[in-house]
Amino acid sequence: MTNRTWPVALLCLAFATSLGAQTFLQMSDPQFGMYTKDQDFVHETANFEFAIATANRLRPAFLVVTGDLINKAADPAQAAEFHRIAAKLDPSIKLYQAPGNHDVGNEPTAASLASYRQGFGRDYYTFQSGKITGIVLNSNLEKGAEKVPEEAAKMEAWFREELMRARQAGAENIIVFQHIPFFLKDAKEEDQYFNIPRPVRERYLKLMHEAGVRGVFAGHLHENALGRDGELEMVTTGPVGMPLNGAKSGLRVITLTSAGIIHKFYDFGDLP
Repeated sequence: MTNRTWPVALLCLAFATSLGAQTFLQMSDPQFGMYTKDQDFVHETANFEFAIATANRLRPAFLVVTGDLINKAADPAQAAEFHRIAAKLDPSIKLYQAPGNHDVGNEPTAASLASYRQGFGRDYYTFQSGKITGIVLNSNLEKGAEKVPEEAAKMEAWFREELMRARQAGAENIIVFQHIPFFLKDAKEEDQYFNIPRPVRERYLKLMHEAGVRGVFAGHLHENALGRDGELEMVTTGPVGMPLNGAKSGLRVITLTSAGIIHKFYDFGDLP
């Protein structure tokens, strides 16, 4: 995959020639409540409404929101606002979402997982869109799962089986989506808040290399980062909500072409 700066005309051509089937959007960290530390979510509402309106205009095949849907786990008002705006997405555009650490907790529990599953749906699953096999993971079962080790082991075993099933089915474009990146720039980088611990990281990377996974798209950092481990690209996408370290709010456009997967992050002020 490559991160190229597309002229608007070329991007429009990509949308036209792909007929929507090979183009999708990634959004991350709408995180209702972050701007004001849970006092309100006015800014997040404006950003997410603009993002969903943009999706309706660009008409991708699907949209993935990679975690931190809300800022305070199980907060009913924040969750309701996320759902209210997400419901404005054109029904022809499939919506997929992954849980973030603010959705299930830095150290998820049986109760926090049950709450997420009841309020938002499955926390890991597979979907198919055209030539893309998407696998959504709960990254907090890779990091901070000390209170629910059986859930972590269950997801890892499921992931191994899903990758094997995809390979046996001849899947050519397997893409993984989760909230916390496996790494930011280097697969051997030291453990920190913004990546997955190395022992778990190494196990998952090995599985993905064996299955020929094309790339992983994540969020969590609240700014953009790109890394690579051999043929596998690790793409960390900036937020729809509150950015950090001088970044800007926006979304990522990804298109599957005969030459590979092309993607670009667009600030809200620089959208095609």
